[in-house]
Amino acid sequence: MKSLVMESHKAYIAMLFIQFVYAGMALFSKAAISKGMNPFVFVVYRQAFASFALAPFAFFLESSIEAPLSYTLLCKIFLVSLSGITLSLNLYYVAINYTSATFAAATTTLIPAITFVMAVLLRMESISVKRLYGVAKVLGSVTSLSGALVFALVKGPSIKFNWVPSNQGQIPDSSSLSSSTGGEWLKGSLIMLSANTAWSLWLILQGPIIKQYPAKLRLTTLQCFFSCLMSACWAIAFERNPSAWKIGWDIHLLSVVYCGVVVTGITYWLQVWAIEKKGPVFTAMFTPLSLIITAIFSALIWKEAIYWASIGGGVLLIAGLYSVLWGKMKEEQKSKESDQKQENKQEVV
Repeated sequence: MKSLVMESHKAYIAMLFIQFVYAGMALFSKAAISKGMNPFVFVVYRQAFASFALAPFAFFLESSIEAPLSYTLLCKIFLVSLSGITLSLNLYYVAINYTSATFAAATTTLIPAITFVMAVLLRMESISVKRLYGVAKVLGSVTSLSGALVFALVKGPSIKFNWVPSNQGQIPDSSSLSSSTGGEWLKGSLIMLSANTAWSLWLILQGPIIKQYPAKLRLTTLQCFFSCLMSACWAIAFERNPSAWKIGWDIHLLSVVYCGVVVTGITYWLQVWAIEKKGPVFTAMFTPLSLIITAIFSALIWKEAIYWASIGGGVLLIAGLYSVLWGKMKEEQKSKESDQKQENKQEVV
């Protein structure tokens, strides 16, 4: 009996762990870049560690999968990794230098809404405003965007916590982690929006690529490797100082290893497993948890201020996310019912 209960809760435990990992990614990344690590160099090291971590698993676990790799397909994978992983990650780490770990975690909830809007513009998805699920997806997208704007542009009074010392000067590292001016914050917000847009485009492009190359783990490894090469060229062009590439036994090394091995490696497998067990909507529903976890740890560790307007923006972001997910779930149910009816009619005939 206990084993059955544990089996049914494995997916929930896995998703909770994943959200803690994502929260750690935002916190460690912000700490490393605020400590002076170049964002472009960070991406190079992260993708290098990710490639080395994934390569053995891709070789041994997918050796039986037949997936011929032509020159044309290789070029497509290269371009997809350029438009998605490379561009998105480089923009993300530049943006996090101007904003905060909490803001970075908050804006990830925009990705389903942005993906939906882009899919509509590319005519990969249609809007059915006559159906409730169609209205839910449209309103959810608008609500998410409104929440992001509130989070980025409005602060309001800060929330006072008794467990946060009033004299932040006693904590020498905290001020450097949240010392962005209004102009820098707005700049970072726009760059972060661009990063999420690039990631949404990458998600859309994954579908056609996976159909041509079904070895998912090998595909991910290839994209990480291409991203590492392209990011290295990008970093060399913008960072000519050799000392910027030096990495020691400090927060810089810990951050890139964590993001490359734990986030890209372990979390990838857990998320794929959870999607196979419970479906994509189930996994996406846990996304807001990383925002809550990041906000709590940012306030505890970095003494980052939390504003009432940010909470309001976060609520709008989460509400918009669940509205889009609900609409998508209902649309899929309706599509399955329609397909089932069509099959039944054919059987009768």
